[in-house]
Amino acid sequence: MRVYLFIAAIAGGATWLVMPMVRHLAIRVGAVGVVRARDVHKVPTPRMGGLGMLIGFAVAMCFASRIPFITGLFQSGHQAWVILAGAVAICLLGIADDLWDLDWMLKLAGQLLISVFVSWGGIQIISLPLGSLVAASPSLSMAITAFLIVASINAVNFVDGLDGLAAGIVAIGGIAFAIYSYIIARISPDYASLATLMDVAMVGICVGFLLHNWHPAKLFMGDSGSMLLGYLITCASIVVTGRLDPATIHASIYLPAFMPILLPILVLFLPVLDMCLAIVRRLSHGQSPMHPDRMHLHHRMLRIGHTVRSAVLILWGWAALIAFGSLLILFFPLRYVLIGLALAAILLTFATLYPYYRRRLPEIRRENALLATQSSQHAARPHWHRKSRHDKDEDDIHSTK
Repeated sequence: MRVYLFIAAIAGGATWLVMPMVRHLAIRVGAVGVVRARDVHKVPTPRMGGLGMLIGFAVAMCFASRIPFITGLFQSGHQAWVILAGAVAICLLGIADDLWDLDWMLKLAGQLLISVFVSWGGIQIISLPLGSLVAASPSLSMAITAFLIVASINAVNFVDGLDGLAAGIVAIGGIAFAIYSYIIARISPDYASLATLMDVAMVGICVGFLLHNWHPAKLFMGDSGSMLLGYLITCASIVVTGRLDPATIHASIYLPAFMPILLPILVLFLPVLDMCLAIVRRLSHGQSPMHPDRMHLHHRMLRIGHTVRSAVLILWGWAALIAFGSLLILFFPLRYVLIGLALAAILLTFATLYPYYRRRLPEIRRENALLATQSSQHAARPHWHRKSRHDKDEDDIHSTK
């Protein structure tokens, strides 16, 4: 475990150190995010932070390849280097988008090409836990793997709308998945795990980046960063879940191992949910799935009264609830876990809706008071009219006499 913590520290330290240089480079080459109508920030801010994250990840992987405990992962196969090559390619695609705002079709084609390359290099879903273990054909494995990588890449890209949001959610998911993969790796003679290595390095680069990206952010990760994080967390999950065999794991961890068929959906539940809602919303309005708008989850949080920081922290809380929920089943009975998750969900729901009700309740009271005043005036008005008409009739009678 100490080795993994060291790798995380290396990744975080390297990312934190290179970010000022990346920021300067982004300004020099013009990778500065202009303020658009849908944006939350008010000042043009450099992006392309994904380059610094890639450097931090590459440094951590190079250090890891020289550590005796982990070096066997690099010598026994080429998976680690294939993943690193794919990370470089996906980051370069993101940098191109940060610089020139690529058409979404071109960007999607690049993502698919890189995903197929990585799958061809050995990062594949070999088996599917559909009741019993079902072996997938090579072509089906490549197709499923490419779909997962592209979906996760775009999910993280969709949720990257507030300072620190995407990096924090991915870091939380990475911590949860690192624990999961570490537990799974303990059943083997060698505790070394490529998935755990990737997860801790990814968590490190997220933390190093967050030190520059916390509101108000000095630097945005841009598409180069969001696509890189989505790619890394999916590759790590495929490495550990794509080759699990129920015969080789203990029955006590069978359920959490196969309960999520697609673990990236659990780890990245909020980004995936936001992406699905956005696609359905845009298609229902006859728009492109990539058409920008201000209806993402984080935009809704700001609309009901949250500040940027409170919205980010609460969304982190929801991400942690979902990501760590499946892990708790490893250590506690299911019913106790469900009770704890329900209580945590109630607290998070209260925190999520509190600004809305704090602002809305006084408005409701004022509206009720206004309605009560109008009702009382309406009830008194006919009586006044009747009395004045009677007095007028008496005056007419007296004047006639």
